[in-house]
Amino acid sequence: MRIPYNLEERFKVSSSPHVRKSWTVRSVMLDVLIALIPAVLASWYFFGIRAMLVELVCVLAAVLSEAIVQYLFFEKVTVDDLSAVVTGLLLAMCLPPSLPLWIAAVGSIVAIIIGKQVFGGLGNNPFNPAHVGRAVLLASWPVYMTTWMVPTKPGTSQWLGTDIVTSATPLGMLKESGYNWAVVAKKVSLWDLWIGNVGGSLGETSAIAILIGGLYLLWRGVITWHIPVTYLGTVFLLSLIFEGPAKHIADAVVYPPLFHLAAGGLMIGAWFMATDMVTTPLSKGGRIAFGIGAGVLVFLIRKFGGYPEGVCYSILIMNAFTPLLDRIFKPKTFGEVTQG
Repeated sequence: MRIPYNLEERFKVSSSPHVRKSWTVRSVMLDVLIALIPAVLASWYFFGIRAMLVELVCVLAAVLSEAIVQYLFFEKVTVDDLSAVVTGLLLAMCLPPSLPLWIAAVGSIVAIIIGKQVFGGLGNNPFNPAHVGRAVLLASWPVYMTTWMVPTKPGTSQWLGTDIVTSATPLGMLKESGYNWAVVAKKVSLWDLWIGNVGGSLGETSAIAILIGGLYLLWRGVITWHIPVTYLGTVFLLSLIFEGPAKHIADAVVYPPLFHLAAGGLMIGAWFMATDMVTTPLSKGGRIAFGIGAGVLVFLIRKFGGYPEGVCYSILIMNAFTPLLDRIFKPKTFGEVTQG
């Protein structure tokens, strides 16, 4: 027999954080969706029908998974709060446009069930659900997850999804060449990298589109500057120290710090994944430590690891340290009086 949810609602104790603002889960998630619009439009422009299909499948699979799980476990179905939509869309932003649609659906199911519902639902998950889904897909189907489409113009056969041409990502080129910047200089311009005219995941290629969305979230007060600035700043500084401000190669100039900021999933990770309210520290000091730690991990993985990208793993690892950071950087107790 199903137990009416409203009998328990009056005495329900919710998990932290307890924010006293006029926000609701739905309003926050709606802001995140609005912030993702530039990246979504960029993915449609550069990757066409395939981008639209992957995003649609991910969102639908996430919403259906959450509704089914909540119904089966006698919980209130809360898909109208848009959190499942955000999870599905963020996962899609981290996937290759050429990915088979059934694998994209599996990723959303894993993100919702394993990354979120198994811990008790929204507010209880220790890890970013979208990155949990991506990590599982990368471990299960590494070839599909590292096959990248070449951007194309609207109306062409590739844009319509009938013909797919693949190429390595800029980070992949750099890693495969043994960090030979001359290879990157010949094939990728800094402008193409920032606008998104390169191979990569749907929402990772256009750094400018992601930056616009991130600044919108910052303006709305949905996120604070602490994690994005320290995350990006750490990667920028380490690249500056270990690789220098610029490399002059024949008639081209490469700027490693700017390359690292725009390449891969660093931008979407810094502005949309690492700033998740549930899986990141509550205090300003904890957020700064989180950003620095994630930035160090990204650079170490990119520079010295066997995998060309490290954003997903850096955030998941730092998610695991969030409880520790909350203990180290405890916010001042309300009403506390300084002794002395």
